[in-house]
Amino acid sequence: MIKVNGKSVTNLLQGSFLTNYRQISTSAPLNGKRNFRKFVVANKRGSRQFKEMQRGPEPLLPIDKRGVRDTGITIKGRYFEIPEKIPELIVPDLTDCKLKPYVSYKTPDIVQSEFTSLDLFNSVYAKKIVEDFNQGKLDSQGMPLEPSKEEKLTPEEAVQNARKTGSDIF
Repeated sequence: MIKVNGKSVTNLLQGSFLTNYRQISTSAPLNGKRNFRKFVVANKRGSRQFKEMQRGPEPLLPIDKRGVRDTGITIKGRYFEIPEKIPELIVPDLTDCKLKPYVSYKTPDIVQSEFTSLDLFNSVYAKKIVEDFNQGKLDSQGMPLEPSKEEKLTPEEAVQNARKTGSDIF
């Protein structure tokens, strides 16, 4: 080991290495400020006075409309509102609704088999057919003597009623 002025050469090399190495410190030159120029934030910079100037007839900078659709059009410098472009929220009246807006996770799972055509027949027609049979209101061919309004429908009328708005198909 070589010694110069009482210090080893390895210590001198390490010391000179640290003095020649320059680190970039961002906190001292910026005095604690942060660089927000790298974050693209639309329409969020500027003082209140600058923002009020932006609302004038000819703003200094165009206002950024990211994610917002216009509700009208500009023709020859005049802005025209189009009522069809204004969103309209249709909310049903739920004053007499007995349902609550929350379903608990503790609610048991409801397992139900597939609803078949036999189930539909039993829920709609079977009760009336059994009543008519027990009361003797069937003719010799098995047709009811006093048919209900569903039994009076032709196949075309039944299909037409099934495709109306408000039926369970939609």
